[in-house]
Amino acid sequence: MAVEIQQMNAQSIAGRIEVSPNAIASLAAQASLECYGVVGMASPNFVNGLAELLHIEQRNRGVQVHFDDEQITIDLFVILQYGTRISTVADEMTQSVKFNVERALGRKLKAVNVHVQGLRVPQ
Repeated sequence: MAVEIQQMNAQSIAGRIEVSPNAIASLAAQASLECYGVVGMASPNFVNGLAELLHIEQRNRGVQVHFDDEQITIDLFVILQYGTRISTVADEMTQSVKFNVERALGRKLKAVNVHVQGLRVPQ
């Protein structure tokens, strides 16, 4: 998974909280996979023009978390079901990821970007 080495930090009188990019990626991947029309997470890298569907244990590789001055941007790389309206599924994913991650972290996200890497045709 290509994430920056930084972590989200929150400090208070009681102590310090650190959240790793991998934990944020797990939250985002789970929220994405629960959306209608999402077949799975994809690798951000195309291999010979083909999107690679990641296995359940690799799904965090389909999420990139970027930190920029305490602001968080999440990039999602997904494969969608053929026949679904891409813009509707992407909007639903954006809202779901934003809601779930912001609720878990207690902090607003800067952006959630959806990259559709491919479509899966039903057999």
